[in-house]
Amino acid sequence: QVQLVESGGGLVQAGGSLRLSCTASAIIFRVSTMGWYRQAPGKQRELVAVITNGGSTNYADSVKGRFTISANGAKTTVYLQMNSLKPEDTAVYYCNIHTALDYWGQGTQVTVSS
Repeated sequence: QVQLVESGGGLVQAGGSLRLSCTASAIIFRVSTMGWYRQAPGKQRELVAVITNGGSTNYADSVKGRFTISANGAKTTVYLQMNSLKPEDTAVYYCNIHTALDYWGQGTQVTVSS
């Protein structure tokens, strides 16, 4: 069973930066997309950013220009560089790797103080 392990979350002041990482415990074949989602208290999980196997990226409007998603060549690690963080970015962030199946990380808390 492949596991995704996330790291990099924490507490930061508004305007600060964090870098999230998510590493798979084994090589996953036929990766279609790798992405980051987030869920704030009382809200539904939402897509933050996604990168395709071909390297194309897509971002939620709320993070465009501030967040950058990237992945290593082996498609075993996906990163999310988060700059100019805002209090509304506070949430639990989950990584996802999509093939014919969906693999999810356990979530990492990001808290942005005002």
